[in-house]
Amino acid sequence: MNFYSFLLEQNPILTICFTAWLLAQVSKTIINFILMKEFKAERLWGAGGMPSSHSALVCSALVATGREVGTRSPMFALAFVLAAIVMYDAMGVRRAAGEQAKVLNQLLFDWMDENKQLFPNAKQTKELKEMLGHTPIEVLSGALLGIVVGFVIPLF
Repeated sequence: MNFYSFLLEQNPILTICFTAWLLAQVSKTIINFILMKEFKAERLWGAGGMPSSHSALVCSALVATGREVGTRSPMFALAFVLAAIVMYDAMGVRRAAGEQAKVLNQLLFDWMDENKQLFPNAKQTKELKEMLGHTPIEVLSGALLGIVVGFVIPLF
């Protein structure tokens, strides 16, 4: 806890961001364990899933920045734009890339199965990562988590 106290004293906004990210990642791991009945350590740092840790981080930064320097400051405006871009990207580009990875993985494995005789020594290649982006509800839940953390932790 000494490290956390030190970090909070040095940069409260960064501490709030780190806390929101950590809570989202731990929540994501627990939710995944409950739904899949299997512990996956990768969920502690991996992208995708519920809640969005990216959204939690940028929304906590937005709220903490607003509390620290006010909502009329250029820093708050920058935090707002960053949060909007990150959340839009998580639901758009990154989610589309994950959906494309699912299709490509299926095509590759189907092709490998059909052509076993032609390429008997061919190995199944590493799958493309499919869990990249977020659904709107995953982004919203991460954003709400970040907003709550941004308001709850004191700035000192």
